[in-house]
Amino acid sequence: MIPMRRGLVYLYTGEGEGKTTNAIGLAVRAVGQGFKAIVVQFLKGNPDIGEYKVQKKLAPLYEVHQFGSRHYIDLLHPRAEDKEHARRALEFAKRAMEQKPRILVLDEVNLAVAFGLVPKEEVLELMERVPPETVLVLTGRRAPKEFIERADLVTEMRLVKHPYQRGVIGRRGVEY
Repeated sequence: MIPMRRGLVYLYTGEGEGKTTNAIGLAVRAVGQGFKAIVVQFLKGNPDIGEYKVQKKLAPLYEVHQFGSRHYIDLLHPRAEDKEHARRALEFAKRAMEQKPRILVLDEVNLAVAFGLVPKEEVLELMERVPPETVLVLTGRRAPKEFIERADLVTEMRLVKHPYQRGVIGRRGVEY
């Protein structure tokens, strides 16, 4: 086996469901093996979601840090505070990388980049500095082609069918 010079980058993108769920699953798997997992949520500020609430039970190995407002973000017309939240999330992610967690999730970073809330170049730079012991996980729709080219694992979620299409609303413990 060849020793790794830098850690791996996993990318979950596409219009289908499951991007964050996959990333959180990796984080929980790492915690189950005694490793640290840090989740940085871009564009999200709701502490009532399951992946946020479970951190009390999984501490100190599992952390979730939200950088977003509780209100809906109009990505076509983001407010100054939305841009500031995203900028702070990226800065926090850079510091979190220094802790060398087994899993570092940048949840919804792809959307934040796609809508100009954070510079693509700074995320690409972060992707090049992943410590060998860390897997950096990027989630969100609209992943830039440069992220796809650079990532070691890319999974695209494709929407085939969804309960929302039949009027089923999101359920606590399943969709959030």
